[in-house]
Amino acid sequence: MTESLHTVQAMPAERRPGCPFDPPKELIEAREHGPISRFPFPDGHQGWLVTGYDLVRSVLADARFSSRKELMRHHPLIDYGDIEVPPAPPGEFLLMDEPRHGRYRKPLVGKFTVRRMRLLTERIEQVTAEHLDAMEKAGPAADLVTAFAKPIPAVIICELLGVPYEDRDRFQENIDTFLGGEAGDEELYAAYVATQEYLAELVAAKRADPTDDVLSDLLDSDLTDEELKGMALILLSAGFDTTANMLALGTFALLRNPEQLAALRADPAITDQAVEELLRYLTVAKQFHRVALEDVELGGHTITSGTTVILSLNTANRDPGRFPDPHVLKLNRQDGGHLAFSHGIHQCLGQQLARVELRVALPALFDRFPTLRLAVPADEVALRPETADIYGVKSLPVTWDA
Repeated sequence: MTESLHTVQAMPAERRPGCPFDPPKELIEAREHGPISRFPFPDGHQGWLVTGYDLVRSVLADARFSSRKELMRHHPLIDYGDIEVPPAPPGEFLLMDEPRHGRYRKPLVGKFTVRRMRLLTERIEQVTAEHLDAMEKAGPAADLVTAFAKPIPAVIICELLGVPYEDRDRFQENIDTFLGGEAGDEELYAAYVATQEYLAELVAAKRADPTDDVLSDLLDSDLTDEELKGMALILLSAGFDTTANMLALGTFALLRNPEQLAALRADPAITDQAVEELLRYLTVAKQFHRVALEDVELGGHTITSGTTVILSLNTANRDPGRFPDPHVLKLNRQDGGHLAFSHGIHQCLGQQLARVELRVALPALFDRFPTLRLAVPADEVALRPETADIYGVKSLPVTWDA
């Protein structure tokens, strides 16, 4: 028996006023109709929107669904017309399938193991303390995004890749531009080109004078400079933007759920669970696209070859069939298995690094500033638009008792 067929007419939908942490109402309603819905793209392509946990997870693990950039001609906001989309540039493995994907990912797997990331804990603690010191000295008010959420992951990913810290502002501004969801096409292209040019300079510098970092470690492989540049772009953007937004949005969510914050402060032993719950509840990397390479049966429907499927990870992580009371933040939740880091061969390479950064930085923030609170009404906090690849806050004004 097939599921009833629901159609979502437009994306991206806006979040409801007063509900900055919940997926848009249209996506929640779509999941309530069933785990899969029809979605007509602006260019007339009839695609699908998957909102149920089990189906999203199954597609992410299914090699019959492709991540290849050149197949992603259908976008919720763009009518491509007759434009031919080129394949992903060398090294940008998130938009590739096997075996090209594995060529770039496999050399990196050993660089981001649980053990190696835990060895970074002391350095992350040091960097966090330095920025909390600076906040305290400049306080008692701050924009948590610029004072805390962005600089901590920026320092760490710069050190891992061997990016000179004085270049941080150069790449951070460009990454904000092409991931922030508000730039026009010309601005996006300019930021992308500027980042590519910088990374080409960085790879050349490593060739001339290798240092103790991930990028230099890869120089002994058969990877070309062009491939290394693409890999560095993926690592730099993913290692910075997602964690920065989790730190800021996670702080916002805790301040809006004071009973949960109190529970975390009373029992630090639940920190690991709290981080996993925040990842599930917020799901800042909210959706991915896949294209069917052949006809596939999914949720009682046939996804024909060449059809684009939108995977709504944030709605899947709010599926009541998988997570009881899914719209409630419960820091001691026992239900694991969220999809915030995706699933399958494209599961986030840096997930262990992100976990360590969140486990260290969030408790340290509230330990240092036990009276931390919003400095503006919650509905005045500036949020990233739904067009952004990564959801979050643009700024988070906070204050505390001196």
